[in-house]
Amino acid sequence: MAAVVVTIAGRTYRMSCEDGEEPRLEQLARYVEGKILSMREGFGEIGDQRIVVMAALAIADEATDARGRAQAMEMDIAALRAELDAARKASAAMEARVAGALEDATRRLERLNADLQKSAAPRDEFP
Repeated sequence: MAAVVVTIAGRTYRMSCEDGEEPRLEQLARYVEGKILSMREGFGEIGDQRIVVMAALAIADEATDARGRAQAMEMDIAALRAELDAARKASAAMEARVAGALEDATRRLERLNADLQKSAAPRDEFP
């Protein structure tokens, strides 16, 4: 188990995490700290606890929006997969119809060729 020391809102925290997750945890801490600093610039000094809560709510709002967009994309993907499946089935059906039509045309051409050969064959004529 690894440990990371991060600073958020002027306070230092020692956090445990899985090995290899240290950079990600540090990145998240920097994001939270950046959100807090941004809100301080916008609202001034309104108290550490209030600014931290406001930053947490803003981050939760972003996460909720992102989840909503992800769900909408998942629905779009599902619809596109259904369309692709329908198109594949339609294509397979069309291929089967074309193959059937080609077989039918081949049989008709073979019959026509046989009929033409019969009519073009020399007839034995007796004088």
